Amino acid sequence: MSLLDLLIPAAHAQAAAGATAQPSPWPSVIMLGAVFVLMYFMMIRPQMKRQKEHRQMVEKLAKGDEIVTSGGIAGRIDDVGESFITVEIAEGTKVRLQKGAINAVLPKGTLKSL
Repeated sequence: MSLLDLLIPAAHAQAAAGATAQPSPWPSVIMLGAVFVLMYFMMIRPQMKRQKEHRQMVEKLAKGDEIVTSGGIAGRIDDVGESFITVEIAEGTKVRLQKGAINAVLPKGTLKSL
């Protein structure tokens, strides 16, 4: 008895008997379900968590917060509107941005140290 006989005894038995039984569809359905569950926990759920954290961060923005945009611009919030904010990036230079463009909120005093 070889290792190969242990791995494929069912296939060998079917070929010898000439049976034409249909394979069960359940292993394929179970595998498809397992792949979906794995994709949910590995990709969909973490992305939803990041979106929720970003949405909460954007809702908490207030005048005077120091932020970094997704384009890499650092500045201090001068005015907060419904969907736009005004950011002062230098003395007397203000830029109007969408709230969704905010990437991170910096600790207070970070911009003065630069």
